[in-house]
Amino acid sequence: MNTVITRILSVVLLTILVASGAHAADEIRFATQAIPHYAPLFVAKNNKWIDEELAKIGAKPALKWTSFLAGPPINESFAAGQQDIGFLGDTPAIIGKSAGINTRIIALTSSGPKSLAVVVPANSSIKSPKDLKGKKVAVTKGSYAHHLLVLVLKQGGLTSKDVEVINLPNADIATAIQSGNIDAGAVWEPQITKLEASGAARVLADGTGIKKGALVIIATNEFVTKHRDQLKAFLKAYQRGAEFIRSNPKEAAKLIEKDVSLSADLLLKVFKKFDYDPAIQADDIAELKKSEEFMKENAIIKSHVNIDTFVDQSLTREAGIK
Repeated sequence: MNTVITRILSVVLLTILVASGAHAADEIRFATQAIPHYAPLFVAKNNKWIDEELAKIGAKPALKWTSFLAGPPINESFAAGQQDIGFLGDTPAIIGKSAGINTRIIALTSSGPKSLAVVVPANSSIKSPKDLKGKKVAVTKGSYAHHLLVLVLKQGGLTSKDVEVINLPNADIATAIQSGNIDAGAVWEPQITKLEASGAARVLADGTGIKKGALVIIATNEFVTKHRDQLKAFLKAYQRGAEFIRSNPKEAAKLIEKDVSLSADLLLKVFKKFDYDPAIQADDIAELKKSEEFMKENAIIKSHVNIDTFVDQSLTREAGIK
């Protein structure tokens, strides 16, 4: 009789733990990029705050980190079932969702209109977006800078058909600018600051007034369902990282300069271009909808993505992040 009662109690307890999201994952797999857009993540990682917040809820999973060059290969990794939490631009996040990857947006990593830009060689004769007509312009197709490029071209009365679009990784665009192989490139930090600091390029136009430059944190729906409390613990650690950057920018820059391959001096300049608040606001959702519309109109995605259901604001709210 006691054995039966014990089994029943065990089943009830397990049911309660799963329903409350308290079931602990043995491993949490993070897909990241070595860029300052995710600075709070690297601060939290180096200060062991992620482990600390997880320990507060009795969870001690192994943290597995994989770094990628851009958002599209992160999507491939999610599609292969190799990741739980990812950090990428709004455009690749929507592309992945449209392709059937079972994820949701749980927070922002950062936003900053000046953190992405169309740049040209410092001595270029190109002075305005309309001057890009007929020029070679490089961009990482499917990245959030791709959307910016289309918006900048529109400012000059142009479309993508009016320029020769070359698909290159972000770092290779900077190299191509310096070698003179392209006339312009749509890039994101830290390439903008590096190019300006070296005197190799100047900003033709950034996201000011046309694109907020929001990047997002995604998680698989399975992970959200099974490990909700651990996600909230992680988000608290991320918020601590954001607050540390605001209050101790110099210390934060020194702490993570190796993580983003940028000197602390340049990183301090980059910090000023970002808002690292992870809470998703109404204007962020509006921008995501504009990004989705852009991709649908330009046949970058085939299936419509319902942004209102793709975005989940509940986790940050439950974590006390508003």
